[in-house]
Amino acid sequence: MHEFLHLFLDVLRNSVLITGLVIIMMLMIEYVNIHSHGKWFTRLRQNRFGQVVLGAGLGIIPGCMGGFAAVTMYSHKLLSFGALIAMMIASSGDEAFVMLAMIPKEALLLMGILFVVAIVVGWLVDNCFHRLPFIDSRGNDIKGKHKEGCDDGYQIHHEDEEQETVEKATFRNLKRASAERIALLLGVILFIVALAFGMLEHEHEHEEAVETLHHHLNIFDEYWMNLIFAVVSLFVVWFIATAPEHVVKEHLWEHIIRKHFLSIFLWTFGALFVIQVGLHYFDIETLISNNIPWMILLAVLVGIIPESGPHLLFVTLFATGTIPFSVLLASSISQDGHASLPLLAESKRSFVKAKIVNVLVAAVCGYLCYFVGF
Repeated sequence: MHEFLHLFLDVLRNSVLITGLVIIMMLMIEYVNIHSHGKWFTRLRQNRFGQVVLGAGLGIIPGCMGGFAAVTMYSHKLLSFGALIAMMIASSGDEAFVMLAMIPKEALLLMGILFVVAIVVGWLVDNCFHRLPFIDSRGNDIKGKHKEGCDDGYQIHHEDEEQETVEKATFRNLKRASAERIALLLGVILFIVALAFGMLEHEHEHEEAVETLHHHLNIFDEYWMNLIFAVVSLFVVWFIATAPEHVVKEHLWEHIIRKHFLSIFLWTFGALFVIQVGLHYFDIETLISNNIPWMILLAVLVGIIPESGPHLLFVTLFATGTIPFSVLLASSISQDGHASLPLLAESKRSFVKAKIVNVLVAAVCGYLCYFVGF
């Protein structure tokens, strides 16, 4: 019973962390969209290759934060499907922290390869296999709307375009703070405190690898990344505190919290709970053998699991010289840590399609690398 309670609390903590990061990023994107009157994202939508490069760049960031940002932008039609694929290929999840500490040279080489593969595959997906909306100068899809992701994207309302004459962003808006504004402020502040004090850090099953990581003064350590994000999140506190009432109620509360918060949390918690229970009672190391082709296939299949942890097995095996680079490459392409969990909540169809592409690319690259001799 005690062991089950520990597993439950660990899943709950990770679910709160993932949901909080995604919501914070949604709030930041909302701010940029409102204050640029939608112009910044319109330019991004019109640059298809730029979207793919951005997706790959977000994915290469150690941890899952960049991935969360990419999923958030994709679900609101700010990034293409190819850009989403680029993020998932480039991302190595939390295991990137361990690789940078245990095998820094190989990790940098791997990240470079992932970045190039991500851009090439993302561009091919967008231009050869997946229909993109054609965005005009006003940000409208003149060939029909996407049917995936959020229905209304990040919209600019009439009040936003005239906010210079209606309401201005000022701390005076706190004098008559609505219940929605107070709830948002308290929620974000509590989340920042939890990040700053390390209350939401992941627990890893492979303690030896994690201890190796913490023996290094590494700016890419999970705690430092969370701390940096906590500092950046203070900007969101300012945004909520000073925003006009219309922005708080219509954009932040109605669009982000009511539409996305609960679904992201429940799907994340459910997926993590099932995965953790399965991993607890299923020893994946018993499947490891000296048959490299089968290990590549195993690495690709394990990468389907939207969880940070299983991939660490292949990182440690490579670091000890047990497996070749081809297995690590296949695993790194296939898996994306927790980054795809919010996508599962937002669009299950996109999740399945993206994972299929991810797995195919991982298998091709892994076996190609193996036959070449790496």
